[in-house]
Amino acid sequence: MGELSNYFALGFSALLPVVNPLGSALVFLGMVGLQSSAFYKVLARKIAINMVVFFLVIELVGSYLLQFFGISVMIVQLAGGIVLAAMGWSVLNQGESGIKTDATEVAKKSIEERESDWAGKTFYPLMFPMTAGPGCLVVMLTLSAHATGKTLSAHVLARVGLMLSVLVLAVLVYLCYAYAPQITAKISPATVHGILRVIAFILFCIGVQIAWNGLDSLIKPLLQSHA
Repeated sequence: MGELSNYFALGFSALLPVVNPLGSALVFLGMVGLQSSAFYKVLARKIAINMVVFFLVIELVGSYLLQFFGISVMIVQLAGGIVLAAMGWSVLNQGESGIKTDATEVAKKSIEERESDWAGKTFYPLMFPMTAGPGCLVVMLTLSAHATGKTLSAHVLARVGLMLSVLVLAVLVYLCYAYAPQITAKISPATVHGILRVIAFILFCIGVQIAWNGLDSLIKPLLQSHA
């Protein structure tokens, strides 16, 4: 069970800053506008389900895509780790202006938009790219490539651990989206920004670690051949 818990922790900590349920809830509220509480829950449930299916397809098909293009696991670890570290560094240095909390704009959109307009938009744009954007593709491909156990059972447990982390994130997305008005009323943008900074630093460290694992796997054969 060590592989399951390790990859659950790795997947959750790497995907959390990218999915960013709390920050995305602010964007979600700004896009959808003020609607009935029941409709928020309907949208949140559909978005969460779509997100799980999205990540599941990436995990199942991602390895075959790598084989098709002839990309090794070590290269994906190195490149993906660099991208993860760059994403974490970018969030660490972004300003607070990136968080939109204009109540006037939200109120205006609530008048212009109707519930029926958003019923068919739970996959695009509410799930992709607002909740799980292109960065999630890179993260999940990198984690899937990284989840290569020495035995079949370890490999399966690693994959299950990643999907469990996705399920937990989907629950967080549902809670944040379903109760977006209540959350935004109680948590200040400055607090959200501070939390994101801490999570972004963790993402940066994870990216560096994964990149180092890939680089180490590439360098070792070269050193052994010259020894």
